[in-house]
Amino acid sequence: MDTTIFEESTLERQATPDYDETQIRESSSPAFMVQALAPKIKRLLDNVNGVLVGQEHATKLAVITLLAGGHALIEDVPGVGKTLLAKALALSVHAKFKRIQCTPDLLPSDISGVSIFEAKEGVFKFMPGPIFTNILLADEINRATPRTQSSLLEAMEENQVTTDGATRRLPDLFFVIATENPIEYHGTFPLPEAQLDRFMVSLSLGYPTPKQEIEILEKTLEEGSFAVEAVLTEDEVLEAKHVVKTIVVDHSIKNYIVSIVGATRKHPSIVLGVSPRGSQLLMRAAQSAALVDGRHYVKPDDVKLLAPYVLGHRIIPKVRDNRVSHAQLIERILEEVTVPV
Repeated sequence: MDTTIFEESTLERQATPDYDETQIRESSSPAFMVQALAPKIKRLLDNVNGVLVGQEHATKLAVITLLAGGHALIEDVPGVGKTLLAKALALSVHAKFKRIQCTPDLLPSDISGVSIFEAKEGVFKFMPGPIFTNILLADEINRATPRTQSSLLEAMEENQVTTDGATRRLPDLFFVIATENPIEYHGTFPLPEAQLDRFMVSLSLGYPTPKQEIEILEKTLEEGSFAVEAVLTEDEVLEAKHVVKTIVVDHSIKNYIVSIVGATRKHPSIVLGVSPRGSQLLMRAAQSAALVDGRHYVKPDDVKLLAPYVLGHRIIPKVRDNRVSHAQLIERILEEVTVPV
C-alpha cells in the first residue's frame, strides 16, 4: 500500500512541471506580453499628455521612439513646447535624466567627460559627463559646433563612449531627445547627414489651435499644472524594448518597407535616397507602434504612419522647395507604392 501511494505522488510531481512549462510558455508569448504592457504604456502616454496640450500625436511618436531603442529630433520654432515634451517624457520614467544646453563654446569633453589628475593618488581619474545617463536632452543641438555634435555619434549608434583611448559602455536604457530651431540661422550649425541619420524620428509640433492655446493659458494660471511624476521604472521600459523585438513582422510588410525605401532611390525629385539603415529603423519603429497600440503584429498602417517621420530626414531633394517638406515627399511616395493586403 505504501508503495502505491509513493508511485502516485511521484506521478503527480512529474505531471506538475509540464503544466507549469505550458503556463510559462503562454505568459512569455508576444501577445501575452503586449497585453501585460498595454496599461503601463497608456499610463506613460496619459502622463505626458497631461502636461502638453494638443500634442497627442507628437507624444505617441516620442514614446514609440523610446520603446524602439531609437533617438528623437524635434524641429520647430521656439515656444511651441519642444523642451517641455522632452522633459515630460524623461521625467515620466524613473531613471537618470540629464540636460545639455548646447552653445557654440560647448566642447566634446563637456558631454563625454574628462580625465582629471589626482595629485594624492598620482593617477588620472575619469569624471563622467552628462552623456552617462538614461535619458539625455540635448537642447538646441544645432547651436553646438560640428566637433561637439560629432561627439554624440558613437554614443547614439553603439551605446558607448571612447575617451583617452578607453571605451566605456553607456546604460542599457540610453535615449537622446534633441531639439533645434530650423528657422534661425545666426550662430547655428546645421546637423550633417551622418548626424541626422542617427535619429530614428524627426518631428515637429506646430502651433496650437485657438482653443488649445486658451487651455494652455488656463494651465499656466494653475499652480503645479506642468509638474510631472514618474509612472514607469527603468526596468519596465527595458522590458518593453525587449518585447518590441518580438513583435511579428510579416514578409509582406518587409516587402512594403523595401518598396518604399527603393522608391526614394529612384524618385526624380530626390538626389539621395534612404539607406538600408532607414529600412531597419522603419521596421523597428513599426514594431514599437504596434506595441503602443496593443498589438503583437505590425500592420501596413504602422508603416504608413511612421514613414514620413523616419525617412523624411534621410533624403536629399534635387531642388530645395520650401513649399514641399521632406516628409511630404515621402507621403507622395506612399501614395505610389502598393499597400499589402
